[in-house]
Amino acid sequence: MLQPGQTAPSFLLHDADMQPVALSSFKGRQHVVLYFYPRDGTPGCTLEASEFSDHEEQFVRHGCVILGVSRDDCLTHAAFRDKNGLSIQLLSDPEGEVCRLYGVLQEKETEGVKRECLVRSTFVIDKKGVIRHAAYGVNPKHHVADIFNVVRKLKS
Repeated sequence: MLQPGQTAPSFLLHDADMQPVALSSFKGRQHVVLYFYPRDGTPGCTLEASEFSDHEEQFVRHGCVILGVSRDDCLTHAAFRDKNGLSIQLLSDPEGEVCRLYGVLQEKETEGVKRECLVRSTFVIDKKGVIRHAAYGVNPKHHVADIFNVVRKLKS
């Protein structure tokens, strides 16, 4: 698991429009809220993505961009975004490589079958690329407000 004070692992993923998004492109320019969620279209994931989108302008005013990551593909992300009127960028990590870098995949066993599950997690990364907040296993209710309080305390 990653801890505050560590350098955020760099990555390059594609968004819902199949455009490449690199964490390094925000360095020196914007803080980043990087949140990982299990799957497009589920109730908790829809709530979280909708709330981040609804409050995106507040984050932007504090020099922050919001990036959501799941293992869904770009087309699924586009459909999820369009159906729910989401404005935040959704990034696709189908192989789970970035999920592994951030320690958000856990192996679970159900009825003797082991599989990897994505644990809902959020990281606040400052303009220098340093993790300032790391939360694993978060509850989507009131989560956006909690993360906004962290972002508000970062220096512009």
